Amino acid sequence: MRARINLATKALVTHRRFLTASGAIAVVAGIIFLALGWHVYSARKSEAEIRAKANEVRLQSARLELERDALQRYFALPENAKVHDRAVFINGIIDARSFNWTQMFMDLERVLPGGVHLLSIEPKQVKGRVEVKLRVGATSEDAKIKFLRALEASREFTRIALDNDGPATGTTGDVSTLSLTAVYSRI
Repeated sequence: MRARINLATKALVTHRRFLTASGAIAVVAGIIFLALGWHVYSARKSEAEIRAKANEVRLQSARLELERDALQRYFALPENAKVHDRAVFINGIIDARSFNWTQMFMDLERVLPGGVHLLSIEPKQVKGRVEVKLRVGATSEDAKIKFLRALEASREFTRIALDNDGPATGTTGDVSTLSLTAVYSRI
């Protein structure tokens, strides 16, 4: 019978710990590799979806741009421009007729203090809003100041611009007259 005897100066070294640690590290590295691979796959898939949506939006934008150009060419034709001008004119008439002038006079009456009376009024519609040129007579300077303060405090009359302020001319019994322009809007 033969016995195995190690006659070396160093005992037999086993590499079991090294192999176990290497295997564990390889398993962890494999798991990390799979997780990162899945992440890259998901990112590329979502990026492809975003690119497809962006391309679809770009195509739709180009189609709408062509449609807009065709409509601009259509409305630029002389016969269509005449229809557009008539529509603007008719809309202006409708706006003027639909405005509640009675309400404006009621609001103006509420603003007028005692000692101030309306001499002339010129309402006109400019760009969808009503500009009112007022000329009022005041029996005293105090009444005129009260009128201006009441007009500035009102919500209906805005953008008040004083055109003329001077002594009264005529036999109305007024001390002074005042001309101003205001924008009327009923909110």
